Amino acid sequence: MRLFQKELSTIQKIYGNLTGLKPIQIKRLEQFYRRRVPPDAIVTQEMARQLTELSRELNRQLGVLLSRRGEVACVIVGTHKGILIPSLEGFRSSSARFKGLRLIHTHLGPDPLNAEDLSDLALLRLDLICAVETGPDGLPGIVHTAHLIPENPDGGYWRVEPPQRISDLKADFLSFIGALENEFARTQRSRKVDSADRAILLRVETNPLFDSEGSLEELRELAHSCNVEVFDRIIQHRPQLDPRYLLGKGKLADVIIKALQIGANLLIFDHELTPAQVRSIADFTEMKVIDRTQVILDIFAQRAHSREGKIQVELAQLKYLLPRLATRHTGMSRLTGGIGGRGPGETKLEVNRRRVRDRILHLEEDIRNIEKARGQRRLKRERTGLPVISIVGYTNAGKSTLLNTLTKSRVFTEDRLFATLDPKSSRLRFPRDAEAVITDTVGFIRDLPADLFAAFKATLEELYEADILLHVIDVSNPGFESHIAAVEKILEEIGIQGKATLRVFNKADRFADKALLSTLCRRFNAIAVSALQPDSLGPLMEQLEEIVSPPDETR
Repeated sequence: MRLFQKELSTIQKIYGNLTGLKPIQIKRLEQFYRRRVPPDAIVTQEMARQLTELSRELNRQLGVLLSRRGEVACVIVGTHKGILIPSLEGFRSSSARFKGLRLIHTHLGPDPLNAEDLSDLALLRLDLICAVETGPDGLPGIVHTAHLIPENPDGGYWRVEPPQRISDLKADFLSFIGALENEFARTQRSRKVDSADRAILLRVETNPLFDSEGSLEELRELAHSCNVEVFDRIIQHRPQLDPRYLLGKGKLADVIIKALQIGANLLIFDHELTPAQVRSIADFTEMKVIDRTQVILDIFAQRAHSREGKIQVELAQLKYLLPRLATRHTGMSRLTGGIGGRGPGETKLEVNRRRVRDRILHLEEDIRNIEKARGQRRLKRERTGLPVISIVGYTNAGKSTLLNTLTKSRVFTEDRLFATLDPKSSRLRFPRDAEAVITDTVGFIRDLPADLFAAFKATLEELYEADILLHVIDVSNPGFESHIAAVEKILEEIGIQGKATLRVFNKADRFADKALLSTLCRRFNAIAVSALQPDSLGPLMEQLEEIVSPPDETR
């Protein structure tokens, strides 16, 4: 049996391969819709015989989808080798529930359930699949059945029952499927989760040297910042990405089954997906699909509090959304041409796109005004003659905490990625009465979304005016070297090279091996501090003061 396809020609509710059928044969197929199976029975001897007799006559596989009430929901005609299941969009759809349908179909020989049968069982979340062998005389023979099973220590996604005769099939199907669904629900409830979003993280890696585990750990922290509970994470190594699904189709099928077993309802990819990939994966899995960029944008939307921050985030979201606006149904179309308009006018999709473009233009004008206002504030600071120190660093490195400790400010801090977005400037006083303006900036991250990068251009322009960059690094993070590389790459991309930079290894109190910490400080030419311990900041203050106010220069 082959995986279902979305569009199949239908004649009076008969789906599939109708080529060459006689009117009397089509009429016999239509009569299946008038038949019912007792809800407690998987299939009756009578229905099985009618299917196998007609299947042998047509020399094609036949199938029926039965609801839990025993009604025939769909009649399918296949080929000699398999059947194609039509779209099941009209039936209940949930990543955590069964479809409420069981498939009964014929095999034209002594064939057990094959891989495609079991794949369809899982991907379509069918209650059960049943294959009836068709004898040379058209009578039903051995029956093969399989159903899904909950997550278990032994692994596996389904259970294939031993071959048996129709008379030996379970006579209490409703009780069985109800108990099975309860077992799935019980397994899922064992994970105590308050969040409505329960995710599986996915990464496809083509570079064997890349730290995939570290990247997914960072994605897990991003998801946690969005109040998403992560149930599982999966890495697939491939020579190259699948252009349509990223993962291989078989691996993606396994992911769907895993999601059903553990109760996940969201797939988060550690990549930036194209609009076509999002649609393909969502259609294949019937699950919500988002990528790394969407997660970051969602965090920024939650954390932006100032008018400037909200404008920047909305602009980034709209630029990301615009190429992804699409519609799957022609019912979305409507006339907006007005009196005298020719043609069908604009579709709803076109109207949405135009409105998004108009909003983008409006927000870009707001951003230009923000840049102008920032420029005026910078000129005012320059007249005071105070040097400017800009704090940069990877997200959650402790930049805001360091600013608070240095200047006795009260900027919001939290041990989460992108806890603060809105820049904050304060005056820093040194022991010898020298002063400087110190500015916190938004945290950087690997593969910062291009649209977000562009939207925060006005904020990042503060870095151009800085006399010194204070690069704060979380030395307790095992991946701190990759964080340094990511920050320096971003600084290079925005054209800030050669500016005086002082590296600060923050969270030194979490570093147990002090000898190793000293070695790292010498290697990276950094100063070790703990932003939570003011007593540790003395060497940093001394070096900053030497840079911004050399002894031989009167400011």
